Amino acid sequence: MTPTPSQARLMAAALFLALLCLWELLVRHWGLSALVLPTPSAVAASLWSGLVSGYFWQHIWATLQAVLLGLAAGSVVGLLAGMALAESELLERVLKPYIVVSQVVPKLALAPLFVLWFGFGMLPTVLITTLICFFPLMENTLTGLRQTDAQRLQLFRMLGATRMQTLLRLKLPTGLPAILAGLRVASVLALVGAVVAEFISASRGLGAVVITAQGTMDTPLMFSALVLIAAMGLLLYQSCLLLERWLLRAYAFSSHTP
Repeated sequence: MTPTPSQARLMAAALFLALLCLWELLVRHWGLSALVLPTPSAVAASLWSGLVSGYFWQHIWATLQAVLLGLAAGSVVGLLAGMALAESELLERVLKPYIVVSQVVPKLALAPLFVLWFGFGMLPTVLITTLICFFPLMENTLTGLRQTDAQRLQLFRMLGATRMQTLLRLKLPTGLPAILAGLRVASVLALVGAVVAEFISASRGLGAVVITAQGTMDTPLMFSALVLIAAMGLLLYQSCLLLERWLLRAYAFSSHTP
């Protein structure tokens, strides 16, 4: 029998608790030092202390700002670029190779250059995050728009629709699931990009906390920052899922409304 969504969530929570208990027991049984692998209880204590004291909040806000700004900028540019390439084969042939090359270059290698050009602070982090978010939106938009049904395209042409009308009323709604899938991927990569950039270019943010914890050999603090990064990633992903459901429901309702 297939479990209900509530039962599946309970099973996932039970598995998570079981893994935490196993982790705690194994670390205590083997007598591992907290420098090597802290117990979940030590991580929880460090996390609680940082939240109550307010230490983590400025870093959470700094990372969240960089993620949201980079995700917004990368998504907008990626969406527009994908639309442009989908509408012009010449642009795709000329620009696509350069776009691909810009993505295969490791972003961590670009971080020192961005620091040199733009200085320390949030700007290099946002730029790296934007670069990382750009490609999934561009590629998914291009793919989604190219998957429009040929018969429906022919119908729009017979009705005298302009290219802009066809794009906005046919291609974009048809490609919406693919575009939103790209947004989900970009939301996860945005957090990865922001944290990696903070390793080098920022004095605030959860990535900077990880580097600070490494320097002071405070492993529980490092794990606490990783827990916060994971929680932020899950929230971003779930937010994208909710947005996707709302947009698809709104489109389905509008398409059936006379």
